[in-house]
This record gives sequence, structure tokens and C-alpha cells, in this order.
Amino acid sequence: MKVADFIKQKRESIFPHSFELKDLLSPSLREHWLDFVNKTNKSQLGALISGKTSASNDDNVVHAVETLKKPVFEKPSFEKTEAEKPAPAPVVMKPEAEQLYKELTASLGEVLHTGEWLMVDQDRINKFADVTEDHQWIHTDPERAAQESPFKTTIAHGFLTLSLLSALTDSVDPNKQKFPTAKMTVNLGFNKVRFPYPVKSGNRVRATTRIQSVTPIKRGLEIVQELTVEIEGVRRPGCVAESVIQLHF
Repeated sequence: MKVADFIKQKRESIFPHSFELKDLLSPSLREHWLDFVNKTNKSQLGALISGKTSASNDDNVVHAVETLKKPVFEKPSFEKTEAEKPAPAPVVMKPEAEQLYKELTASLGEVLHTGEWLMVDQDRINKFADVTEDHQWIHTDPERAAQESPFKTTIAHGFLTLSLLSALTDSVDPNKQKFPTAKMTVNLGFNKVRFPYPVKSGNRVRATTRIQSVTPIKRGLEIVQELTVEIEGVRRPGCVAESVIQLHF
């Protein structure tokens, strides 16, 4: 049998195998995939028909056909099972980091720190409004708030309460550092923040800190802590935030 005749007979069985991957692709990628496969198969078939290949008998032709049936793409190297992935290198902690890790792990869920009371008066609220350009009357107009607000007074911006966390947790006082053995503290932000109750003008607030988790990292420790802003004389907190920091040693 001639090579060209054999290829023509097998043509219908070759192309369906070439399109097996198309069902897994999005419509836009499928169009590019089919165009690529058509060009690839036509080029290889043309080489066989024109006699440019080394196929000289039926066995060689069958080998060429089976080659065309093989998928063009192999499984990417990054698609490895969990068992195939190399185990991460263990984190080697400095002595001071290891000591703090043990202490914090032993006190998970406990109140680690309680700050001092801080007054949130109208002057502080007005200055925050000037900086953020948020002059809503519920914050800055005591007379209107007394008449129209359900709280009968002005209230602090939620973000003002949030911004006070650094002071309320003694994170900015060099004489009251919570983690004195760390060389540097990096604030990574918050996983979540809620303002259960407004802080009214004239309220005093303070914050408590609970450690939720401690994870060794390359340069030190990553700590997730729950910060709760208490309002003096009020049962509900003014803010509850899940903060993430890193300590570098």
C-alpha cells in the first residue's frame, strides 16, 4: 500500500484524537488550539505524502501515525501531586525568636496586653476630619447631632478608632514595647475589621490584645492578634480587628 493512500485512510481516525484537549479549554483558547493542531498535523502529513520522511514501509507509516496521535502538550512540571512536591525547608529561628514563639504559643487566646484609657474628644474628631476631609455632620456638628442623631451627640469616625490602635496597644511608645526583643515590627494589615458600637465624643477607650496564632517565618515570626477597643461604661466594643504583624529579629 502506498504511503499517501494509507494516510488518507487513517485521516478520519487521526484528527479526532488531536482534538481531545479542546473540551477542556475556554472558547477563546479552543480557537487558537484548533488552529495550532490543524497547522501541525497538515505539516506532518504533508511531509509524509511528499516522501520527505524516512517511512519506507507500512511499519514506519504506522509509527508516524501513532506519533501524530500523541498529545502535543505534556503535563506541566508544576502540576505535581502533593507527594511529588519537595518538602519546604525548615525555618531556623534565632534564640530570641524561638523564646518568644514558645511564650506566645503558650498564651494563645489569653489577654496579652491591656492599654491605658484614652480620651476621644471633639477636638480629636475635628482634626481627624480635617486630615481625611470627612466632615459629615454626625462627626463634626454637635448642635445638629443633638437634634437629629439617634446618639444625641457626635461620634468618632470608625477609621479614627481604627487608627488609634497603634497608640492603644502601645505599639508606638519606645518605652512600652510589647515585643522588646524584636528589632522591627512590620504591620501587614487586617484580616477583618468591625465597628460594633460608635465611640461618642467624650468617651474614653482602651484596647486589649489576644494572640490568635504565631507562625515562624524566615526572618522571625508572623503573629495574628485580635484587638478589641473597649468603650468606658459601654458593654459593646467600639472596634474588633484581626491584625497581622511580622516581627523581625
